[in-house]
Amino acid sequence: MHQLASFIRKEFLHIFRDYRTLIILFGIPAMQIILFGYVVTMDIREAKIAVLDSSHDDVTRRLIQKFDASENFSVSRELQSTDQIHAELKSGRVKMVLLFDADFDARLQRDKQASIGLIIDASEPNTARLLASFSKAIIAGFNEELAAASHIVISPEVRMAYNPTLKSSYMFVPGLMTLILLLTCTLMTSVTITREKEFGSLEVLLASPLRPLHIILGKVAPYLIISFIDVLIILGMANIIFGLPVKGSLALLLMESTLYIALSLSLGILISTIADTMQQAIFMTLLGLLLPSVLLSGFIFPLENTPKIFQIISLALPPRWFIIIIKNIMLKGTGMHFVWRETLVLLGMTLFLITLSAKKFKLRLE
Repeated sequence: MHQLASFIRKEFLHIFRDYRTLIILFGIPAMQIILFGYVVTMDIREAKIAVLDSSHDDVTRRLIQKFDASENFSVSRELQSTDQIHAELKSGRVKMVLLFDADFDARLQRDKQASIGLIIDASEPNTARLLASFSKAIIAGFNEELAAASHIVISPEVRMAYNPTLKSSYMFVPGLMTLILLLTCTLMTSVTITREKEFGSLEVLLASPLRPLHIILGKVAPYLIISFIDVLIILGMANIIFGLPVKGSLALLLMESTLYIALSLSLGILISTIADTMQQAIFMTLLGLLLPSVLLSGFIFPLENTPKIFQIISLALPPRWFIIIIKNIMLKGTGMHFVWRETLVLLGMTLFLITLSAKKFKLRLE
């Protein structure tokens, strides 16, 4: 028993001396509890909405105040014409538009009933359903207040923009495409280069007349072409199987996808310069990218509901920016003037990662 106790004590010492093991045992569970506790929520708080009030009567003002006072909505814009509605929804500045016709008050006085239009951005079906449900609850409560003084009834007319049937594939396919390209490109590149490092063949390349940048480009080029073919396959299957359209420019979508692939490959190269073994490269890729990309990219859970610290962290994640781009082009049919900011962010990330990877290769050569 004394020998067994000594052996167990030795194993404990080995565990506590290895910081990587400690991170796996204590760091990852703590991180998962924090992420899932704060991020995994379908609640909606202060969703930004716009209002087009062509009636400007007392009832419409009171109802708008009801929406603004709710913890679920925040009236952020007042529109002047119907031409602004889709521009606001396409830009992503608002999730929903309240629409009151010019004869809203006249119909209330004449017919004792009128309808309010709810135009909702349904590119995220789960969010759209919740917005419609909360809106109907607010209108129902307002009707109860009106019933005390009169028999006026206001009924909501909901219209889902960009995804009228609320197909979940409209949300999952763009998100899965984003994750597949990121993980596949990053993992394959990091593992391939790390494998050569393990087997010693990378030293031969570094000793050759090839410059570090040439080595990087030579490693990246085949995967860039293969991943581009993957994009075409994914888009084709999404259209044939799920009926997912590309309402915007296909050429622009392919260009943005190529930029995203280049960024993912650059990230894989950077990981390969840090990792010494294939196992380390796989661990860093999956742990460092998979969970944060799923939770903090806006793929499943709306980022607006997460604490500010997680919203700031998400700014460093490429999937957050590419999901905005792909949804805008595929579902909303927007052009470059709606996604140029996200494009510049991805381009800046790509140039930074390529430069950093080339410098690390150069230091290794020296």
